[in-house]
Amino acid sequence: MQDRYDIIVIGSGLGGMTAARRLAAVGRKVLLVEQHSQLGGLATWFKRKGHVFDVALHGFPVGMKKSLRKYWGKDFAERVVQVQSIRFENPQYKIGSTFTTPDFTAKLVEHFKVPAATVQAFFAAITAMNYYDDQQETTREFFNRFFPGRTDVWRFLMEPITYANGSTLDEPAISYGIVFGNFMSEGVYTFLGGTDLMLDMMRRELRHAGVDVELSALAEKIVVEGGKVRAVVVNGREIGCRAAVSNGSLVRTILDWTGAEHFRPEFIAGLRQVRLSTSSCQVYIGIKPGEKLPHIGDLIFTSTYPEFDTDALLSRQITSRTYSVYYPEIRPGTDRYSIVASMNARYQDWAGLDPAAYKAAKAAMVEETLQALEGSYVPNIRSIADWTEAATPRTFERYTLHSAGATFGTKFEGLKFSTELSKQIPGLFHTGSVGIIMSGWLGAANYGVITASEVEKQFAAGLA
Repeated sequence: MQDRYDIIVIGSGLGGMTAARRLAAVGRKVLLVEQHSQLGGLATWFKRKGHVFDVALHGFPVGMKKSLRKYWGKDFAERVVQVQSIRFENPQYKIGSTFTTPDFTAKLVEHFKVPAATVQAFFAAITAMNYYDDQQETTREFFNRFFPGRTDVWRFLMEPITYANGSTLDEPAISYGIVFGNFMSEGVYTFLGGTDLMLDMMRRELRHAGVDVELSALAEKIVVEGGKVRAVVVNGREIGCRAAVSNGSLVRTILDWTGAEHFRPEFIAGLRQVRLSTSSCQVYIGIKPGEKLPHIGDLIFTSTYPEFDTDALLSRQITSRTYSVYYPEIRPGTDRYSIVASMNARYQDWAGLDPAAYKAAKAAMVEETLQALEGSYVPNIRSIADWTEAATPRTFERYTLHSAGATFGTKFEGLKFSTELSKQIPGLFHTGSVGIIMSGWLGAANYGVITASEVEKQFAAGLA
């Protein structure tokens, strides 16, 4: 780590890594610092007893293939493969889907008996959405325009997107529509080889591009002098720079690392009204070497709740789980199987538990997940599993430093404050999971590109 760089990128999520890669490609001297011991931010992995568990690589739109090819190289794009079997099981319906527009259209018309003209109008409205649309209409109101009172249809359309970005029926329809439109073009995809391989490839590509990558490197302060970014304090050492790109929590970037005193009062007042998105829980299950899982599907959206309900979805009394099933084919050369059960959650439901209660709550979550699998999908799960582990909103807060363990950053209104940072303080930028639309793998990577372009504009104008 040298004493000075053109740009310091704080955090190695997909947005931060992609921004660093783009800026180095145009000749900038870039330092990427990550407080954790490995890259990826929330999009990471860990290993236990020979099992590799993907924390976030459970599915992304086909657009990720194009973005990886353009910004990381064809070797990355060639490893993007389609998830073949997606299932929905709840009290209102049990159906499978390829998660493509033709298949969804067929399901809506044939299974849910929605008139074809209505389905076509719905998809046309989704296609026409853009970031600058009126944000007053909620997703609930949007659904009611096309499918009034059809809560079964709402559930079919909404549950996968809530899992993907934490959105609810009562948020702006645009925050739903753009993400749904991305996924619905050609299905759901994943990375052949898993997150561990992808991040290793990215690490090598970053270093090949000339980016200095430092792990276990905690950014403690963004130093502002004369109204501009001058340095970043990393592990107690001040490193000079002309610009800082934060891939961390938006709120923490502004209030903790930079300081409210450097911003206009009205900006800080508005920021304090920005809502954090919700968090998640996960249960990881590793299958013994030599044992096999039956093919139960690649991605299974399950619920025992009567209808789609945000409060029920977030409750610690878990009724909805999404299972990501990993067969050996996803990591060629291995014979390992694993399951990751993901649940949306509220940070406050876990934050106040004392150590004993917290440990008991995690154990109960593992046990209930095993019971759910045992009853519906893998009757012998207990005898073939040799590792179980749970993550909560507190886990995500610890390893990512996201405020309140917010899995998806901020709600939609946070996008305005993220994009306006450099107008407040030249040389200060943010990229990452904000405004829901920019969450997820595709949004994070593309936001990294957008932010890198904005950095270059300020450099060219001599403002940073």
